[in-house]
Amino acid sequence: MRVIYQRARELMAANGNPTQWGSTFPRESVVIDDIKRQRMMLLVDTKDGKERILAQFAVCLGEDPTYTHIDGAWLDNDSYVTIHRIASSGLARHAARDCIRWALTHYGNVRADTHPNNKAMQHILESNGFARCGLIQLIDRPTDTTRIAYQRHEW
Repeated sequence: MRVIYQRARELMAANGNPTQWGSTFPRESVVIDDIKRQRMMLLVDTKDGKERILAQFAVCLGEDPTYTHIDGAWLDNDSYVTIHRIASSGLARHAARDCIRWALTHYGNVRADTHPNNKAMQHILESNGFARCGLIQLIDRPTDTTRIAYQRHEW
């Protein structure tokens, strides 16, 4: 799984977004915590009889403290899940889209955020029906904290 996140960091940097994850995010402790809390999800398929990891992401249940304050407005105040740390292995097209669609199918009300320089993720979220709700500020780092907040609620 480290390889997938490393690939994502390199891809973001090459596409004008070098600071969202920098060279160390997500930290190994975050990934281990995701696994222990059973919120790490893997998108897998089978090719030539071998299972492959196409993408990994975290689905976080409950209120995200980062989303308490928004410069804008969420679609609603209903319970939701948050998608964090989507990373594709590069083995298949549309892996991030498939992760998002899985979350929508299983949870219905999904929030996410991304860096203003992450044009690829903005496109993926918006092309999958997410509304741009405003800006949030990350609370777990001292700099580069602004993120664009998104939500889609399957009514």
